[in-house]
Amino acid sequence: MHSYLRAVGFSKVSKRSEIKEIIQDVIKNYDEMIPVENHEDGIFVEYSKNYGCDCGITVCGEYDEENKFHVEYYFPFFRGTGITTQEKVTIERHADKESFAGACDDLRIGITLIFYLQNAGEYLLESYKGKDLFEDQPLTLSGLALDGKILFPVQKDTEDVKVEQEITKNRSNLIAAARDGDEEAMESLTIEEMDTYSMISQRIVNEDIFSIVDTYFMPYGIECDKYSVLGEILEVLSFRNILTGEEIYQMTVESNDMQFDICINKQDLLGEPKAGRRFKGTIWLQGQLHF
Repeated sequence: MHSYLRAVGFSKVSKRSEIKEIIQDVIKNYDEMIPVENHEDGIFVEYSKNYGCDCGITVCGEYDEENKFHVEYYFPFFRGTGITTQEKVTIERHADKESFAGACDDLRIGITLIFYLQNAGEYLLESYKGKDLFEDQPLTLSGLALDGKILFPVQKDTEDVKVEQEITKNRSNLIAAARDGDEEAMESLTIEEMDTYSMISQRIVNEDIFSIVDTYFMPYGIECDKYSVLGEILEVLSFRNILTGEEIYQMTVESNDMQFDICINKQDLLGEPKAGRRFKGTIWLQGQLHF
């Protein structure tokens, strides 16, 4: 049973027989099907069905010589909006099945983002053409969350926002230079980290940590595509799963100057999401490459 089913409105699915019914519904009443006929093990097919606004379940498998479909795996998905980044993306196949993980170095975050590739079928079709497709391929990132909290925003004036934007821009330039081997940039980043640590150590005595730290985006746990995030909510949309009726929130969040969308079940979110407030939670990061 996939633990993130509840994020797209299937929190009450607890038996394998129930998920088998949903899988059969996806295969029979799919919204999108991508066949890969020249796959080495047979005909690989990816079925996707929306059970809400841009979210649902994808089922992947293969047809054998007798035209019988064998389900290999399934996963809940949420397709975000807009283009998150156009940095170079590296794709690697998972060891146990025909699914893929992607990695992208985004200067705004300062770490390598690792995500679960949503459109494996499209990737296989394009990769079989033998082209180098992923140098500047547009990428949309999104996250499924099992828990989250709504925090009030940090009060800022116009001047504070301008200063913060300038600091972010300078930091991105330093990270880019450090990545190219600039030793002065590496030293500047190290000094900046030490100054930040010193500032936080002094202020945390009298202030709450979330009034000092406005946003963050950092790895969580031992699974490489899970992240702990804190970001400002820019837009909120609510809808119901068409099969279960469970209410789902979708939020556009800005964290570390990067915008992406998050999907979470209403019963797993503490607080009322509104534009201007902040979301804090743990997400399973997914990505869709645009070909």
